[in-house]
Amino acid sequence: MHNDEYWMERAIDLAKQAGQQGEVPVGAVIVRNNEIIGEGYNQPILSHDPTAHAEIQALRAASQQVQNYRLPAATLYVTLEPCLMCAGAIIHARIKRVVFASKEPKTGASGSCFDIFNTQQLNHFVHCEHGVLAEKSSELLQEFFRSRR
Repeated sequence: MHNDEYWMERAIDLAKQAGQQGEVPVGAVIVRNNEIIGEGYNQPILSHDPTAHAEIQALRAASQQVQNYRLPAATLYVTLEPCLMCAGAIIHARIKRVVFASKEPKTGASGSCFDIFNTQQLNHFVHCEHGVLAEKSSELLQEFFRSRR
């Protein structure tokens, strides 16, 4: 759990960067062998790319880093529960474990709206945990949306 908090702190730092750029503050870090191999934060508005979620950015960076689109034995830390698109990409990348901070009741695909990682029909199982630094992540999101109203 201590390492989970350490890596989630980095994801929160990335989320803050997204928020400073006017993006929804979500950050993601991919760790393998206790080393960051990819990271990213939300950028769909600035990049004019609906797929530029934090998880996708981190998956792209990690895949380039290791020169492989498969990322077995990696853990993805993200400040907000992944959506369907991101969950699908996580499965295709063969991420071993996902740790997210805050639940996303409107679009969450890891237990809130859907539970994609536990779907028996898929050929890859992703171990998923949540709640690590959830309050800190939730406060960041609430502050962002409060400032935009």
